[in-house]
Amino acid sequence: MEGASSRYRVYQYIPFLESLGVTCVTQSFMNAKMYKTYFSRGKTVQKFWLMLKAVFARMVALRQYPDFDIIYMQRELLPLAPPLFERFMKRRGAILIFDYDDALFIRKPSRYNPIAAYLRSPDKTLQLFTIVDCVVAGNNWLRDRARMSGAQAITIEVAEDTTRIPMHAPHSNNGPVTIGWLGSTSTVKYLHLITPALQKIAREYAGAVRFEVMGGGDFTMEGVPWNRSDWSLEEELNALARFDIGLMPLPVEDWAKGKSGGKARTYMAAGVVPVCTAIGYNLSLIDHQKSGCLCNTENEWYLSLKYLIDNPAQRQRLALNAREHVVKNFSGLEQAQKIRQLFDDVVASSTSTASRQSN
Repeated sequence: MEGASSRYRVYQYIPFLESLGVTCVTQSFMNAKMYKTYFSRGKTVQKFWLMLKAVFARMVALRQYPDFDIIYMQRELLPLAPPLFERFMKRRGAILIFDYDDALFIRKPSRYNPIAAYLRSPDKTLQLFTIVDCVVAGNNWLRDRARMSGAQAITIEVAEDTTRIPMHAPHSNNGPVTIGWLGSTSTVKYLHLITPALQKIAREYAGAVRFEVMGGGDFTMEGVPWNRSDWSLEEELNALARFDIGLMPLPVEDWAKGKSGGKARTYMAAGVVPVCTAIGYNLSLIDHQKSGCLCNTENEWYLSLKYLIDNPAQRQRLALNAREHVVKNFSGLEQAQKIRQLFDDVVASSTSTASRQSN
């Protein structure tokens, strides 16, 4: 469960789905070793070998597809090949659901896997929209893009387990205020979008503010003394307890509209005040200056951070509102109930279609 997308979009729902009468069998494409290697520089031969092993394991697993009522795909079955297996299975009566929470139809370069990024075809996602029985999107913009390609598509927002994530201690300025970022090596580069604002904060609040990045690898920023740590599910909770303010800068482009607010929602669940780029799903997730801060310009980033640093009572107010919003709106059980209803609807629709065709 190293990958955040699979962890949030699939694995957290399994206990709830099983309580609702769904038998779940999972097969992850990446194991922990492959995930760690994939998001590191170099090691091309090792990455290629691990990819071959993963493809073989996936193909072995796919031989069992007739045993299941539904094949729920969290992204595509194979990352680099055309959707041949999806077409094959669909033609033979399989019910396929495609889940995605990123703009996979937009090509993004990767400094860790440039060859794989080049070979991955954005058109494959568009083709999958026309093959599967239903698309489950992480936000409405992704849902609408799937519908534009002719897909039957719905939105199911990601749940956040607030029983796992404890509420932050009351915010105060009795010690240094921690500005943190949580993520992976593939997205830490977006912190550079707000470098001037962070540098200004670092200069003005030297000794009163600390900076921490978790999961960003060897990330550095001139003039900002980042404390770095590796991500793990267990250490994530410790990092969130240290954070007072959580950053989520994004580029202002269509790709960012495909982001489904995972980072911001995790901050909010922990009572860490989110400060995010005002784009896409963030606009509906965060109520500006009530449950977090939304920024467009360098000056807005600077002023938002300065305001939160100087006013612990306001940090506490926003943190409580943010936590309450997540508790009320992102229950794991409620989202799982939506998935269970989708399963029933898709199976019923497929059965009805098959009956009409047989007649």
